[in-house]
Amino acid sequence: MIARHPKLELAFASANEQRGQHARVGPLEITYVATEDAPLGNAEIVFTALPHGASAKWVGNARSTGARVVDLSSDFRPGAGESATNAEYGLTELMRENIPGAEIVANPGCYPTAVLLAIAPLLKEGWVTPGATINVSAASGVTGAGYAARPDLLYAEVAEDFRAYAVGNEHRHLAEMQAVTNELGGRNNDILFTPHLLPVARGILATITVPIEEHTDDPSLLWKDCYSGEPFIEIADAPPSLRDVIRRNVVRLSVTKAANVRKPTLIIISAIDNLMKGAAGQALQNANILLGLSEQAGLPA
Repeated sequence: MIARHPKLELAFASANEQRGQHARVGPLEITYVATEDAPLGNAEIVFTALPHGASAKWVGNARSTGARVVDLSSDFRPGAGESATNAEYGLTELMRENIPGAEIVANPGCYPTAVLLAIAPLLKEGWVTPGATINVSAASGVTGAGYAARPDLLYAEVAEDFRAYAVGNEHRHLAEMQAVTNELGGRNNDILFTPHLLPVARGILATITVPIEEHTDDPSLLWKDCYSGEPFIEIADAPPSLRDVIRRNVVRLSVTKAANVRKPTLIIISAIDNLMKGAAGQALQNANILLGLSEQAGLPA
């Protein structure tokens, strides 16, 4: 995306395990350097995507050169403890006004992006039943597990299979989702989150059920009003699929009233590309804001 961006030029790319290796993206040829050899002083903005727990040190190194940072680890996200107070949270459509003057932007996790943008209108307007549990069942493609080779993620292991993981409501993204839910106006609402592994390369599809105080004729109007004019959020009449969002920097949502239940409940379906709006696309969206550029620059809608 940087190679194709109309206003950005790549200063360097670092990757310890790939140091010295070459990659070509269009006309741009990249030679990866070791992390400790990265010429941080050559960059106005640095994207850090190091393992969780390791990013904080390198964010500090980049900041010492004057560069601003968009960090894709969990080290600075809400729920991460004291370090989270040093960064602005980059859930762009909800936190846009806090981003321009930031030194560090904590890029949201992929699951939190899909879930929080889906439920934010309900939380902000106080529609969620006090004390109710928000249930999330979400499935991700295997790229969500990262770059490292693992036997359980080999094609022969994931193909023609579908399984839950981190069962027991203990996924590492839960703290982030719960913290932001509380910040957006949650009324003592817990999130019960069960992730699943899809046998596909990329994409997240989340099914979210939310008990609400009362129904309206067309609940989707709340989302259409909240996200009016947002280029990267789509409110659909039919439930979205992964094909609607792959390789696009969008969240596509649908809202349906649940039938055959005793209490008013909404079913929200949220789809994103975990590598785009769930990671690199949103990071570039935040960088555009930091640099005073068009928010849509270099991003496929």
